[in-house]
Amino acid sequence: MELIKKIKQAESEAQQIVEQAKAKAAQEAEEARKKRVALQGQAEQDRRKAIDEAVAQARSEAGAEADRLKAEAAGRREKLRQDTQGRIDPAVDRVISYLRG
Repeated sequence: MELIKKIKQAESEAQQIVEQAKAKAAQEAEEARKKRVALQGQAEQDRRKAIDEAVAQARSEAGAEADRLKAEAAGRREKLRQDTQGRIDPAVDRVISYLRG
């Protein structure tokens, strides 16, 4: 009889240990899931921040390049005007001389 009681008590203790182990495993799994979700959220924020910074830098560089190209085009236009102005006056004089004479 005493042996049966000890066996039942051992079974009961084993069942408690199994239940405690299951509960602990479930708790650890939930904590790991929460940590994974938090890390994924942080990674997403970092990714978005990196994208935003890259876009801002690209816009800045593109704006600077556009300004440089505009200034270069303005310089070329002015040089073209200067180059052609020297030819326009003599051409006008020749046309007027031709028409008069």
